[in-house]
Amino acid sequence: MFPLKDDNPSVTAPVVTVGLIIVNALVFVYQFSLELGGGVDGARAFQAFTLEFGLIPCRLTGACHPGVDLPSPVLTIFTSMFMHGGLFHIAGNMLYLWIFGNNVEDTLGHGRYLAFYLASGVAAALAQTAVGPGSEVPMVGASGAISGVLGAYLLLFPHARVTTVIIFGFFWRLVQIPALFVLGFWIVVQVLNGLGSFGASGGVAFFAHIGGFLAGMGLLFLFRPRGGARIA
Repeated sequence: MFPLKDDNPSVTAPVVTVGLIIVNALVFVYQFSLELGGGVDGARAFQAFTLEFGLIPCRLTGACHPGVDLPSPVLTIFTSMFMHGGLFHIAGNMLYLWIFGNNVEDTLGHGRYLAFYLASGVAAALAQTAVGPGSEVPMVGASGAISGVLGAYLLLFPHARVTTVIIFGFFWRLVQIPALFVLGFWIVVQVLNGLGSFGASGGVAFFAHIGGFLAGMGLLFLFRPRGGARIA
């Protein structure tokens, strides 16, 4: 099930959402420019960048010690939000952000939305760290912060219609599905996969998705303007 667009137009220009997509894209280009030299040196440069700016849970909890030249583990909570592990990783994340982010930004306003996005990302990072506090595997990606956007969208626009590609083996079909079902299905999949991967090392940070989603639902009530009106 792959969402393509919704039928929920925004009133204001989604400047923060677009800005976040641009920043993520630029960081992605820089990340993989490190590998352009090819060979062992390029791979080592990419790995070093990931280890330096990705979020490593054991550094955050103090279970392992960062090198003297590395940034603060707290800083990597934020830097890791703008890093990705591959083309499909960033493409999927940015697609979800583009579809659902503009309406949440429209509701919260630009400044509140940016604070909401970052706070959701922090909550997601802390959720994943809580599950694996001794993990030495770096976590990268905007998925946690975007999960917060999905949680807020679900509460704000449960009946918005989302054009979705449904794939059955070699067959596919375009259908319009209420956001309640699209995002409800998404979070159920995250929970099931998270339970199945509990204790595993590496792979997808499902608990960051779950933590970000739940945080987004809660933070909506903190950041939403009084009266619930959309603001510029």
